[in-house]
Amino acid sequence: VQLQASGGGLVQPGGSLSLSCENSRFTLEHYAIGWFRQAPGKEREAVSCIEYIDGRTYYSHSVKGRFTISRDNAKNTAYLQMNNLKPEDTAVYFCAADLWGDCSTWYRADDYDYWGRGTLVTVSS
Repeated sequence: VQLQASGGGLVQPGGSLSLSCENSRFTLEHYAIGWFRQAPGKEREAVSCIEYIDGRTYYSHSVKGRFTISRDNAKNTAYLQMNNLKPEDTAVYFCAADLWGDCSTWYRADDYDYWGRGTLVTVSS
């Protein structure tokens, strides 16, 4: 069982990208969805989380105010809208799902039950 992250690409600094996280084999309705990223030579970093109950959202300090996480349960898809991108946002982005998750420890990768294949985001002029 895997999630699929998509929407990455090459963008100039200050630009925007929208990432999607989909799964066609089970409903994401009862899962918190987290986004993580890993830059070359660096450790995986938690970026954002949206809980399954009322959609509360959480962000890392480095992306707060620039990134927006959302979900559409009817489409079984979660999103990460990334605005005002910076070169330091360059990384492979992964989505993950935590069954019955409330994002209370959303920054802990071990909390998530399923992970998707990542999508590469490159911010460069």
